[in-house]
Amino acid sequence: MAKQKKAPAAKSGDNFTRWLVIGMVTLVVATGAIFSVLSQKTKAEESFVAIKDFKQGAAVSATVDKTNGSGIVLNTGAAKTIDLWEDPQCPICNDFEKANGEYIDDLVRSKKANVVYHVVSFIGDESVSAANAAYCAADEGHYLDFHKAMYQVQPALENSGFYTTKNLIKIGNYVGLTSTSFVDCVTKVSKLDLVKAAYDSMSKYNVKGTPTVFINGKVWERKNSTFLLSEFSTAVEAG
Repeated sequence: MAKQKKAPAAKSGDNFTRWLVIGMVTLVVATGAIFSVLSQKTKAEESFVAIKDFKQGAAVSATVDKTNGSGIVLNTGAAKTIDLWEDPQCPICNDFEKANGEYIDDLVRSKKANVVYHVVSFIGDESVSAANAAYCAADEGHYLDFHKAMYQVQPALENSGFYTTKNLIKIGNYVGLTSTSFVDCVTKVSKLDLVKAAYDSMSKYNVKGTPTVFINGKVWERKNSTFLLSEFSTAVEAG
């Protein structure tokens, strides 16, 4: 078997070339990182355009039912109860919100139904931060507003770096949540125990994905490929 020939010694010029290449690669990587940060910032600013004229609704008191998956309860005593399980980063949840959000908002504000929001966080750390902020908004009586705005600015990609503490507080500002208590709650992640409890309760209620909706305790399943208000409202009325 032929022996491998010994490689010739590297010339001094090779070292210069190597360091030149390393320098160029480093520059390209650094430039790419800068453009990535700027791109994310630009996309974030573009997202906030969607809520620049947001009109805050009347406050709606909320309670947290720790016996029901730490759900955020809006109204009690109505004949119908809707349990809605969602993850703030879930794009299909956003589709559901676009189709049925205004209808559910009206059900709450007109006291036609008890609506329990189970804000779960299985997609990633940003879901945890967003869910925490949602609980903070509930304390201020403006869960519905924050919930609506959060979906209106939802980025196309999950875990994109959008749901930061700064941006969640900014969403709050757009919907009129400017109190020190809200800012502190978001910054300190004060509702982490509730967020965890909501996530842990998914198995108890056999919830395997989002959105999952129960109408008077019975799971609702859409019959169409897209969410239709007519289909959902009919199910609610019949429930």
